[in-house]
Amino acid sequence: MKKFLLSLVTVVAITSGYAQKNLVLYYSETGTTKTVAEEIQKQLGADIEVIEAVEPYTGNFQETMQRGQRERQSGQTPALKPLKKKIADYDVIFLGYPIWFGTYAMPIATLVKENDFAGKTVIPFCTFGSGGLNTSTEALRKALPKANIREGYGVRTARVKAVEKELDRFLKENGYKKGKVEKLPDYSEQVPVTDEDKVLFNEACSSYQFPLGTPKTVGKRSTPYGTDYKFTVSSRGMDGKEATSTIFVTIENTAGAKPEFTQVVR
Repeated sequence: MKKFLLSLVTVVAITSGYAQKNLVLYYSETGTTKTVAEEIQKQLGADIEVIEAVEPYTGNFQETMQRGQRERQSGQTPALKPLKKKIADYDVIFLGYPIWFGTYAMPIATLVKENDFAGKTVIPFCTFGSGGLNTSTEALRKALPKANIREGYGVRTARVKAVEKELDRFLKENGYKKGKVEKLPDYSEQVPVTDEDKVLFNEACSSYQFPLGTPKTVGKRSTPYGTDYKFTVSSRGMDGKEATSTIFVTIENTAGAKPEFTQVVR
C-alpha cells in the first residue's frame, strides 16, 4: 500500500510539472531570437508574446549598438509597450533575447526593472555572435533575486538551423517536455592540442569577424550526433590583458559536415 501511494505521489508530481503554465516572452532585433522563441512555443504548446520598444531600434547593426551603448552609459533603459499577457498568470517564463555587450539586450533591462518575477521559474534563452549565455544568466540572477533563474539555452546566430534538434534535447533533459534523452558523456581530460586539433579549431573559428585566440588544450567527447571539442584558448581581453576562454566546437557525423564553434565562455 505504501509503495502504491508513493508511486501515485510521484506520478502526480510529474504530471503537475508538465501542467505548469508556460509563457515564452522574448525580444528579437533581427528575427533570430524570434525563430528560437517560436520553436520553444511549438514544442511546448506554450503561450508566447514579443517584447516591443516604444521607440524601435532601427538602422544597421552599428547604429543599434551605438544607441544601446548610450543607454548603458546613461543608465536609461528603453520604454516598452505594455505586455498583453500577465506574468503573474504563469508558472514558468522562457525569457529570450539577443546578447548585446556580453549580456541581455537593453529592452530586457527595462522588463526586469518594471515587472515582478518573484516566485517564477525563469529559463533564459539567447542568440549571439560568439557567446553570452553564462554572463546574461548571472546578470538575470542579480536583477531578479526572488525568481528561480534556471540554466538556459543559447545558440549562435550562424547556427540557428540547429535549434529544433537542440531544443528538443534541452527541453526533455531539463524536464520541460515529456520524453527521455540519452545523457551525453563528459569531456575527456584536457590535453595539449595537436597540429590536427589546431587545423580543426581554425576551420571552425576563422570565419568569425574577430580573433578568438590561440588554442592551448582540448578535451573531446563522442555523441550520437558527432564529436564535440572543448578548447581552452589564450587571448586578449578588451582591456588588452591576457585572458583565457573556453570555446566549444562540434562536427556532426553527417557526410560533408564541417566543424562549427558553438559558443565562447569567457
